[in-house]
Amino acid sequence: MTENAQSDMLSRLEVLANRALTLWDLPAGASAQLINLSENAVYLVEAAGGFKAILRIHRVGYHTARAIESELAWLDALTRESAVATPGYIRGKDGRALQKMGLTGSIAPRYMVLFHFINGSAPAEKRDRVADFQALGGIAAMCHQHALSWKKPVGFERPTWDLDTILGAQPTWGHWRDAPEVTAEVRATLNEVERVLRKRLTSFGKSPGRFNLIHGDMRLANLLVAGNQIRLIDFDDCGWGWLLYDFAAAISFIEDDPLVPVLKAAWIKGYRAYRALSAEEAEEMDSLVMLRRISLLAWIGSHIEAPEPQERAPGFAAATAELGERYLAFARKSDGESTPR
Repeated sequence: MTENAQSDMLSRLEVLANRALTLWDLPAGASAQLINLSENAVYLVEAAGGFKAILRIHRVGYHTARAIESELAWLDALTRESAVATPGYIRGKDGRALQKMGLTGSIAPRYMVLFHFINGSAPAEKRDRVADFQALGGIAAMCHQHALSWKKPVGFERPTWDLDTILGAQPTWGHWRDAPEVTAEVRATLNEVERVLRKRLTSFGKSPGRFNLIHGDMRLANLLVAGNQIRLIDFDDCGWGWLLYDFAAAISFIEDDPLVPVLKAAWIKGYRAYRALSAEEAEEMDSLVMLRRISLLAWIGSHIEAPEPQERAPGFAAATAELGERYLAFARKSDGESTPR
């Protein structure tokens, strides 16, 4: 998408966002302003008297209505059962949480949800990241415990994050081989990484205690901290996956940070305070980190029209291959040098 085309689309989405506010019973003069564009367009809604809300306009074709309603059902259950604090949402004038609107001849109808505005901010970079990751591990464990015991509603539908949907013939976020700067050398390394991932994660298995409902994007950026309260937001990627994929998501884009081993140890410590985690499971976290990194490479390629992927693309493929080399060394050591190059 060209810069002009993107600007035009954003302008039309802003028109849609503001027209869509009529679907809810909001204070007079409410208006929407774009604050984030990734899978979805997210707007801050404000009105006189200090009213604030968050409008999420879904990307066309990413989730079905049932899938979005299933996400909201889990949010309801987590809050109702005091498992984890999550944001609530505002029902429309028709009593439904999920709304739909488009612009005739301009934008096809899109699903949208209006969430309550939550005071707070993502953990600041100057905060103690080790302590934050320990807290994050505890939150992940509580979500997983809830997912394991929660009886899902009839028709519950969420995406799956596994070998097929990340590395298969029709991956959800596209093929990593189509991403920018995937040279022949990068491709050769990641082909071998993919082979090893398939072997190890197939052996690791999908028992319910290892593979279940996860948040799918549990990064510090998706925590809101206000005083002593921490809320988990943005369940848009929640779905079926390896439980420990939530750690892999937590270090998205910083997988090569020298502090990662320390953050991993802190996350595990926080996790084990609420749920058991075996040594075997902890060891396979490196495989899930590598799987997530490859999925992010694919995501950059399939979302290159958006600002964030454009910013991250330079050098990302080469850095992923470097991580891949380290992963292959880990796998060889783990397998007693049995993994061939």
